[in-house]
Amino acid sequence: MGTNPPSVKSLTRILVALTLLGIATRATDATQSGIGIVYKDGARALGLQLANDQACFVDIDNDHFTDIICGGVIWHNERGKKFTNIGSASNVVAADYDNDGNVDLFSWSQRKLMRNLGNGKFAEMPLPDLPAAVCRGACWTDFNNDGFVDLVIGGYEDWDRGITYPTFFLRNDAGKAFTKIVDVATSRTRGVTAADYDRDGNPDIYMSNYRLQANNLYNIGKDGMSLRDLAMERRAVATSEGFDGGHSIGAAWGDIDNDGWLDLFAGNFAHVDSRGDQPKSRFLRNTGPSGKFVFDDIGTCGVFYQESYASPALADVDNDGRIDLFFTTVYGTASFGRPNNPVLLRNSGACWFNDVTAVAGVGGIDSTYQAAFGDIDNDGLLELASGGKLYRGTQPAKHHWLGVQLIGNGRTVNRSAIGAQVVVHIGRQKLVRQVEAGTGEGNQGDLRLHFGLGNVSEAVDAEVYWPDGTRQVLHHVQVDRMQVITQGGGRTTYR
Repeated sequence: MGTNPPSVKSLTRILVALTLLGIATRATDATQSGIGIVYKDGARALGLQLANDQACFVDIDNDHFTDIICGGVIWHNERGKKFTNIGSASNVVAADYDNDGNVDLFSWSQRKLMRNLGNGKFAEMPLPDLPAAVCRGACWTDFNNDGFVDLVIGGYEDWDRGITYPTFFLRNDAGKAFTKIVDVATSRTRGVTAADYDRDGNPDIYMSNYRLQANNLYNIGKDGMSLRDLAMERRAVATSEGFDGGHSIGAAWGDIDNDGWLDLFAGNFAHVDSRGDQPKSRFLRNTGPSGKFVFDDIGTCGVFYQESYASPALADVDNDGRIDLFFTTVYGTASFGRPNNPVLLRNSGACWFNDVTAVAGVGGIDSTYQAAFGDIDNDGLLELASGGKLYRGTQPAKHHWLGVQLIGNGRTVNRSAIGAQVVVHIGRQKLVRQVEAGTGEGNQGDLRLHFGLGNVSEAVDAEVYWPDGTRQVLHHVQVDRMQVITQGGGRTTYR
């Protein structure tokens, strides 16, 4: 005797159950993906000759339009209409180290500090003597909470000579000079990124380490001198059974479940060879105060296997209120007979990500470490720099958004507000973003924070958690525009 086919409701329940169990399949078309935005390369139309190199989105002249620094060139944004080559800088992360209101540049590849003179010019500033090293990334963070951003510079390796280079922690002495307080040469570090994920007032630095070495989660004590690795204690090593660590190239902080706490995505290159099933990339969910801020390794969450994953970036590309993942690869379309390609993975909720690379128009990107997001025309749609191209949304996602630029007081909080977090309240959800200067492997996204709001069109409430421990409550924040929020002061808007 035959049986009746399952109802649509039953199939829906089955699909939801499979998704929660981590068994759901990858989306293959626009209907399934729900991405609602299509990207196309717009570099040529903007006059950009973007190199296939790590990128930094930052507003260098305070005109409210984010510029791009990439491949040795400072590309000035002419009000979202075109870009002009105005100078040179190579592989940088950016922050206002002397609190004068102008964003400065640190080149991690050349280990040079360039002070922004405020007239479109930069002057190289002295740093303490540092031994020769290979560096793949760095980040700014105020690790001693004195109101001035410090530098963490990753040390990688010389494989042929069997050398592991040290990672340096440089303390900013009130914007006048830098002092090397500690260095460690135990890990082959590639990506460097920081966050105060437990909001205890002490930012933590996540080091992505290669060669099957465990990743580090460094905390510098309030004395600004003592260094502790909390990765094992907080379960943030990003590995799997039988291995000490993975082949990590880059990591990114972001709240993937909208609970108001920053989670961590750790990207792993994972060979298939005689050493066994090497650790795959994984999401580390922040358990928050109820879980004592230990990270819960929830696995790949839909990030399908490719051997050569490299540098990740997290951002809400379709403004639906959930941050998505863009993830590059070392191998290209035909490298070593194992084709890999960068992917865009949409956060569909329930800690699951669907592949929307093709339908979003970013298929076919070749080998690259370039992965950074920024809004070049202040329209609420994020641009993506990757593979030497600048991808722009040509089919706008029909969702609302909010942009937030934070300005610290320059005394207890650095002017760039590095380390500050904003939490936007939407019903029971809490969307959190942080100001960061360094993500993935050597990239940097816009210092302005971007929130997708989905169908929320009315004003929202928000909180700013400043790095000095103060909290600023904001009521009735208007959406679909850029908000400038000054610590302890008012707010202005622009678009």
